[in-house]
Amino acid sequence: MFAKKTRVLLILSQDILDRARVCAGRATATLKLPVSLQIVLRALIEEGLKRDNDPVFLANVEGQAKAVRQMRSMARRDGGAAGGQWALRSGVLRGPSPHGAQRRRR
Repeated sequence: MFAKKTRVLLILSQDILDRARVCAGRATATLKLPVSLQIVLRALIEEGLKRDNDPVFLANVEGQAKAVRQMRSMARRDGGAAGGQWALRSGVLRGPSPHGAQRRRR
């Protein structure tokens, strides 16, 4: 089933995570099979991708994209005022390097 596996870090709000756990619990009771949170999240992603032209789905994507843009913009503004110590890469706010201004060796 999972011949080509890829790992993904998914950051969710506690509310969404709780709702997915409830869904896993209901599925476990209904199916009389153990259903993990990971199974529920995989199924939700797969079903959501089937509805890629649905206006509600697109509105959700738009809202999340705007929220990320706003967070990155705020981080750049705040980072510039603090001497550029903070960097936002791939949606994750990172603090200054513990190694100071040392560069990575290639």
